[in-house]
Amino acid sequence: QVQLVESGGGFVQPGGSLRLSCQASGSIWNIYTMTWYRQGPGSQRELVAQITIGDDRDTTDYDDSVKGRFFISRDNANNTVYLQMNSLKSEDTAVYYCSFGGWYIKDHGSRTLADFVAWGQGTQVTVSS
Repeated sequence: QVQLVESGGGFVQPGGSLRLSCQASGSIWNIYTMTWYRQGPGSQRELVAQITIGDDRDTTDYDDSVKGRFFISRDNANNTVYLQMNSLKSEDTAVYYCSFGGWYIKDHGSRTLADFVAWGQGTQVTVSS
């Protein structure tokens, strides 16, 4: 199967920056989406940013609340996605989760593939003065 490990959360003052990382491991065949979600106190989980991996080029999408402040990028060789968060606001305080969608090698002998959706464990981001 596929496992995701997140890192980079923490405490920061308003206006500050943080960079989150999420690395996948396991029998990955390919990844077609890499997504960051967040869930604030008393709120539902919401999509923050997503990369859709294309044959020729990637496409990125952002929630309106983070456009121009957050930037998603990836390191394909290491199956890692990043979320650079700048100009952080108190309302960005949340637990941030990464999620990958793709295909993994279910059986190495027969080269059988299966699709997967994997989630990271979540990392806390707190923005406060």
